[in-house]
Amino acid sequence: MKKLTQRIDRERLLLGLAAPLLAVVAALVVTTLVILATGKNPGAAFSDMVTYGSAADSQVYILNKATTYYLAGVSVAIGFRMNLFNIGVDGQYRIAAFVAAVLGGALTTPGWISIPLIILCAMATGALWAAIAGVLKVTRGVSEVISTIMLNSIATAIIAYLLQPGKLAELQAGGTVVSTTPLPKSSYFFQIDTGAAGELWGFIVIAVLVGVAYWFVLGRTRFGFDLRTVGQSESAAAASGVSVKKMIATSMVISGAVAGLIGMPTLLNDSHQFSNDFPVGIGFTGIAIALLGRNNPVGIALGALLWGFLERTTNHLEFEGYDKEILGVIQGVIVLCVVIAYEVVRRYGLKRQQQRVGAELAAQAAAPTQKQEVA
Repeated sequence: MKKLTQRIDRERLLLGLAAPLLAVVAALVVTTLVILATGKNPGAAFSDMVTYGSAADSQVYILNKATTYYLAGVSVAIGFRMNLFNIGVDGQYRIAAFVAAVLGGALTTPGWISIPLIILCAMATGALWAAIAGVLKVTRGVSEVISTIMLNSIATAIIAYLLQPGKLAELQAGGTVVSTTPLPKSSYFFQIDTGAAGELWGFIVIAVLVGVAYWFVLGRTRFGFDLRTVGQSESAAAASGVSVKKMIATSMVISGAVAGLIGMPTLLNDSHQFSNDFPVGIGFTGIAIALLGRNNPVGIALGALLWGFLERTTNHLEFEGYDKEILGVIQGVIVLCVVIAYEVVRRYGLKRQQQRVGAELAAQAAAPTQKQEVA
């Protein structure tokens, strides 16, 4: 039995490596065919992407983008681990960023006080917005998909109403941008000067800490074990004494709190205000990145870096004469290939494991019979 366990572990390792390799190969093949269909040279496109993406300024850009995308991926992954589809991350992070920007613009305290207050305000706002969906699910059985989609629309409407001159916003110089009161310089988050390559957002440190906390809480604590148990089997979790409704509500609140951090790199390191051109759609990007990373903190980080790399390099391809829609095509192809590849490998691995266990048990059952015949 020990040898069987070792063989299964080795096979799991090989299958774990096979899944991403299969996904990468499939994505490259499909992307190559798509570029060929446009009448362009895929080899030149890939070469240009690697060359441009390797530049120092591109690396800084990719890391800055990946910081935001990583937080979005972790927020979505928390729900996924509970078998919850928190599609409302986009609305949660935008309304959290808006409220935090309003608070930050009104603060006159030193940075060591105002920055934590802004971050905590964003997390609390995101958590409260997500808690609405959690409460509706555990008390009324409302699907979190439906409720979070509606909450996204409500958040958009609230922001559009309040982001007007005379309410919680003001018209900036030039008369083309409406934004909240800009944050004082004391509330700017630190940045790392890389010289000609630009400035690396200091919020990447917070993103790393969030990833470590996600790994530790879900993988090394009783709470994380209960959360994963509920996600795999609510009946089994309830039988072991876990409050399923409490865990569902709690996981939605935590997911919303992390979603509140998504807009902070942009607010504290870049724009320093919430305006009508604040980034949108990042919550939906987080869904794709969580799927790419298989809800693993390291996998999500790699997915975020890949997304940043594709965004940087494919936008450059547009100036080289390639169609601008190529970014969306490549992103969609990668997500589909990853999901399909992991599912194919998972099913193959399960089938192989069942075959091996069956063969080992059959051999053990036959051994006593053979000994009796010899005797």
